[in-house]
Amino acid sequence: MTPWLPFPIVSLALCVLWLLLNQTVAPGHLLLGAALGIAAPLLARKLQPLGYPRLRAPVVLARLLGMAAVEIVCSCFNVCRIILFGDHAKVNSQFIRVPLTIRDPYGLAVLSCLINMTPGTVWVEILPEGYELVLHVFDLHDAQWWVDTIKTRYEQPLIEIFETEAAHGDPA
Repeated sequence: MTPWLPFPIVSLALCVLWLLLNQTVAPGHLLLGAALGIAAPLLARKLQPLGYPRLRAPVVLARLLGMAAVEIVCSCFNVCRIILFGDHAKVNSQFIRVPLTIRDPYGLAVLSCLINMTPGTVWVEILPEGYELVLHVFDLHDAQWWVDTIKTRYEQPLIEIFETEAAHGDPA
């Protein structure tokens, strides 16, 4: 990690992605991919006002993303089934509130992405007075199931991944 190459893995990934998108390893494209790989992280450095997140549990992150991928695919099939073959009069679309414990902005951003990527759910807002997430569910059958699922399957792993021990009140 140097001042000119703050994130070497990101730089390499951008260069490789450029070459894959252009389907060539010609010298000009290698040079352009390398320039892109160096310039993009340098220019994006100012977009991180809070600094860069430190992942404390990468295995937990991998497990969370795998579980989320399975849930996204299952939800996609369920929403498609309801839209294509279901009785639209029986769809119970509602807003629910989920109390949140996580306060880390990066953890909240990942939670927002996971919820919004899941078909049938939309993160609406966080109510600041009670720190509750307002969530819209396309076909709600059990609000408590949603609260429990978000708290245990998503929020707990994200707290483990992003938040420090000091954030939980324990000595660091």
